[in-house]
Amino acid sequence: MTKLYIDAGTSWSKVLEIYEDEKDLTNSPLNKIKNLNNYIYKEENRALQDKEDHPITGRVLLFPSKFCGSLKVKYDAATGHMVKKRINEKGIYQNEMLCFAYGAKKLIDDEELKDATIVDIGSRDTKWVRFVDGKYKDLDWNGNCGSATGATVEMLTKFYNVDVSKITPQEERIPVTCGVFSMEKIMDDIASNVSPDIAIAKYINGLAHNTWNFSGRPKKMYLSGGFCMNKCFLDSLDFYCDVVPLGRLVLLEGLY
Repeated sequence: MTKLYIDAGTSWSKVLEIYEDEKDLTNSPLNKIKNLNNYIYKEENRALQDKEDHPITGRVLLFPSKFCGSLKVKYDAATGHMVKKRINEKGIYQNEMLCFAYGAKKLIDDEELKDATIVDIGSRDTKWVRFVDGKYKDLDWNGNCGSATGATVEMLTKFYNVDVSKITPQEERIPVTCGVFSMEKIMDDIASNVSPDIAIAKYINGLAHNTWNFSGRPKKMYLSGGFCMNKCFLDSLDFYCDVVPLGRLVLLEGLY
């Protein structure tokens, strides 16, 4: 019998499927996903463990959140506003900030938690939590000025056919109030013969500066979310602080 845990983001959902036997996978409700192997997440190879650090057998999937509606799967535990109605009778729903804090504490060693700021950037919001002496100290959640930042980068790179992995960071930055309003500045740059990759890199630097400023200008930042895979963003954050990527599964780590 499998157990299913989901962090349902606006654009992408992360699912942990824990099973007792390989045969359980035969009857997995996730097998309904077409070309399933394309969505098995292999970026992070850390061994899966439960809350008591016992090894568990499972797999992680990363797929577009639009799949959630067609799958009609019920989950044992969930976080994210997209799945409140997709939890089984005995399942639980957990607040995103709690999952974020629990996951960060699980992934960062005790010595580093003496003073640690962890930031998560999603498609539609930015949130951060700070630990002092291993205990929760403060947090904030930006759903307005942080809105659409991640989605904007995805849309821009697709529209201008720019490979984000090959963008060179720019010290100049486009001020970021939110992803939607910043798009006008990017397009103005491109209309003035600035190449799309440079204009997008300036936007990404503006996003990095805004993220650093919003999270209290820490000397060191632990980063969660899809931007951990965006080298231009990581290099832009280096203009302002040290950065340690934690990957895309922090909220999922805090859920199980």
